[in-house]
Amino acid sequence: MIKWAGWIITLCGTGHTVGALTLEKAGRYAGTWFSGGLWSEDFADMSPAGSAYWLSLASFGIPLILVGLTVLWLDRRGITPPAFIGWTLAAWTVVDAVVLPFTPWPIFVVACALLLIGIRRAHRDSPALKAGLPRA
Repeated sequence: MIKWAGWIITLCGTGHTVGALTLEKAGRYAGTWFSGGLWSEDFADMSPAGSAYWLSLASFGIPLILVGLTVLWLDRRGITPPAFIGWTLAAWTVVDAVVLPFTPWPIFVVACALLLIGIRRAHRDSPALKAGLPRA
Protein backbone atom coordinates (compact mmCIF):
# COMPACT_ATOMS: atom_id res chain seq x y z
CA MET A 1 0.00 0.00 0.00
CA ILE A 2 2.80 2.41 0.86
CA LYS A 3 4.50 1.71 -2.47
CA TRP A 4 1.27 2.39 -4.40
CA ALA A 5 0.78 5.65 -2.49
CA GLY A 6 4.33 6.74 -3.31
CA TRP A 7 3.83 6.01 -7.00
CA ILE A 8 0.49 7.83 -7.12
CA ILE A 9 1.95 10.91 -5.43
CA THR A 10 5.01 10.89 -7.71
CA LEU A 11 2.96 10.43 -10.88
CA CYS A 12 0.51 13.18 -9.92
CA GLY A 13 3.33 15.63 -9.27
CA THR A 14 5.02 14.68 -12.52
CA GLY A 15 1.75 14.86 -14.45
CA HIS A 16 0.97 18.30 -13.07
CA THR A 17 4.41 19.74 -13.83
CA VAL A 18 4.83 18.18 -17.27
CA GLY A 19 1.20 18.88 -18.17
CA ALA A 20 1.53 22.54 -17.22
CA LEU A 21 4.75 22.92 -19.21
CA THR A 22 3.41 21.16 -22.32
CA LEU A 23 -0.38 20.89 -22.53
CA GLU A 24 -0.97 24.26 -20.88
CA LYS A 25 2.01 25.67 -22.83
CA ALA A 26 3.62 27.28 -19.77
CA GLY A 27 7.05 26.31 -21.11
CA ARG A 28 6.81 28.89 -23.88
CA TYR A 29 7.56 31.56 -21.25
CA ALA A 30 10.87 30.01 -20.17
CA GLY A 31 12.83 32.75 -21.92
CA THR A 32 11.03 35.38 -19.83
CA TRP A 33 11.55 33.40 -16.63
CA PHE A 34 15.28 32.96 -17.06
CA SER A 35 16.00 36.46 -18.36
CA GLY A 36 14.74 38.24 -15.23
CA GLY A 37 11.35 39.06 -16.71
CA LEU A 38 9.56 38.18 -13.47
CA TRP A 39 11.77 40.14 -11.11
CA SER A 40 9.33 43.05 -10.91
CA GLU A 41 6.23 40.85 -11.12
CA ASP A 42 3.17 42.12 -9.25
CA PHE A 43 1.18 39.27 -7.69
CA ALA A 44 -2.02 41.34 -7.76
CA ASP A 45 -1.63 41.90 -11.51
CA MET A 46 0.21 38.81 -12.70
CA SER A 47 1.46 38.58 -16.26
CA PRO A 48 0.84 35.50 -18.40
CA ALA A 49 4.51 34.56 -17.93
CA GLY A 50 4.20 34.90 -14.15
CA SER A 51 0.99 32.89 -14.07
CA ALA A 52 2.59 30.18 -16.22
CA TYR A 53 5.60 30.05 -13.86
CA TRP A 54 3.41 29.59 -10.77
CA LEU A 55 1.35 26.95 -12.59
CA SER A 56 4.40 24.91 -13.57
CA LEU A 57 7.84 25.23 -11.97
CA ALA A 58 6.75 27.03 -8.79
CA SER A 59 3.67 24.88 -8.27
CA PHE A 60 3.15 21.98 -5.89
CA GLY A 61 4.14 19.52 -8.64
CA ILE A 62 7.86 19.34 -7.94
CA PRO A 63 7.48 19.08 -4.14
CA LEU A 64 4.93 16.28 -4.70
CA ILE A 65 7.47 14.43 -6.84
CA LEU A 66 9.96 14.74 -3.97
CA VAL A 67 7.43 13.55 -1.38
CA GLY A 68 6.41 10.59 -3.54
CA LEU A 69 10.01 9.61 -4.25
CA THR A 70 10.85 9.93 -0.54
CA VAL A 71 7.97 7.60 0.36
CA LEU A 72 9.23 5.10 -2.25
CA TRP A 73 12.83 5.46 -1.05
CA LEU A 74 11.81 4.82 2.56
CA ASP A 75 9.68 1.84 1.58
CA ARG A 76 12.50 0.24 -0.45
CA ARG A 77 14.72 0.45 2.62
CA GLY A 78 12.14 -1.09 4.91
CA ILE A 79 11.46 2.17 6.72
CA THR A 80 7.84 3.08 7.33
CA PRO A 81 7.16 6.71 6.38
CA PRO A 82 5.97 8.93 9.22
CA ALA A 83 2.20 9.29 9.47
CA PHE A 84 2.45 13.10 9.40
CA ILE A 85 3.20 12.88 5.67
CA GLY A 86 -0.11 11.14 5.01
CA TRP A 87 -2.08 13.40 7.38
CA THR A 88 -0.56 16.59 5.96
CA LEU A 89 -1.30 15.50 2.38
CA ALA A 90 -4.83 14.55 3.47
CA ALA A 91 -5.45 17.97 5.05
CA TRP A 92 -4.07 19.69 1.96
CA THR A 93 -6.32 17.52 -0.21
CA VAL A 94 -9.39 18.59 1.77
CA VAL A 95 -8.50 22.26 1.26
CA ASP A 96 -7.94 21.61 -2.45
CA ALA A 97 -11.30 19.84 -2.73
CA VAL A 98 -13.10 22.78 -1.11
CA VAL A 99 -11.30 25.53 -3.04
CA LEU A 100 -11.13 23.79 -6.44
CA PRO A 101 -13.65 20.95 -6.54
CA PHE A 102 -12.97 20.09 -10.20
CA THR A 103 -9.35 19.04 -9.75
CA PRO A 104 -8.02 15.48 -9.41
CA TRP A 105 -8.19 15.62 -5.60
CA PRO A 106 -9.98 12.23 -5.41
CA ILE A 107 -6.75 10.61 -6.63
CA PHE A 108 -4.97 12.15 -3.66
CA VAL A 109 -7.64 10.84 -1.30
CA VAL A 110 -6.78 7.35 -2.57
CA ALA A 111 -3.03 7.99 -2.17
CA CYS A 112 -3.47 9.37 1.36
CA ALA A 113 -5.71 6.46 2.36
CA LEU A 114 -3.25 3.90 0.99
CA LEU A 115 -0.35 5.61 2.72
CA LEU A 116 -2.10 5.91 6.09
CA ILE A 117 -3.47 2.35 5.98
CA GLY A 118 -0.03 1.03 5.01
CA ILE A 119 1.62 2.95 7.86
CA ARG A 120 -0.99 1.72 10.33
CA ARG A 121 -0.56 -1.90 9.23
CA ALA A 122 3.23 -1.62 9.43
CA HIS A 123 2.98 -0.31 12.98
CA ARG A 124 0.44 -2.97 13.96
CA ASP A 125 2.50 -5.81 12.49
CA SER A 126 5.95 -4.78 13.67
CA PRO A 127 7.02 -4.80 17.31
CA ALA A 128 10.12 -2.80 16.31
CA LEU A 129 7.97 0.06 15.05
CA LYS A 130 6.08 0.14 18.30
CA ALA A 131 9.45 0.72 19.95
CA GLY A 132 10.35 3.46 17.44
CA LEU A 133 12.82 1.39 15.40
CA PRO A 134 12.79 0.96 11.57
CA ARG A 135 11.12 -2.21 10.33
CA ALA A 136 13.41 -5.04 9.25
